[in-house]
Amino acid sequence: MTSIDDRLAELGITLPTVVPPVATYIPAVISGNLVYTSGQLPMVDGVLPATGKLGAEVSDAEGRELARQCALNGLAAAASVIGSLDRVTRIVKVVGFVASDPSFTGQPGVINGASDVLGEIFGDIGVHARSAVGVAVLPLNSPVEVELVVEFA
Repeated sequence: MTSIDDRLAELGITLPTVVPPVATYIPAVISGNLVYTSGQLPMVDGVLPATGKLGAEVSDAEGRELARQCALNGLAAAASVIGSLDRVTRIVKVVGFVASDPSFTGQPGVINGASDVLGEIFGDIGVHARSAVGVAVLPLNSPVEVELVVEFA
């Protein structure tokens, strides 16, 4: 069986460092055999690569890439509390928030960026329940935010 680190290398993905909280919370907590991540912004090296709303300043394709980064940041947060992503037995749920222009209705397609990368990394155990919610604004004017619920052994 291939380790998750090997799979990440095959995909050319480097797991980021854990994004420091921007307010009073911690990046992830364990309850029983589940890890709940805080909402992850698409930070790259401490910077938001884009700001604004989908359907206005941010394109669908850019939104998908940002959601992908949010998922990777969530995996980094999960790994920080369980030690290794090889312990993951299931990605249980993804909740995605999309800062949306009032006429934008493509939230599910944007959050596919997160879902797709989780499937690429974990295969069948990466298939999950999901919500994709349009909101008026997100912290720091981020276009997307993603939370993960991860089961581990």
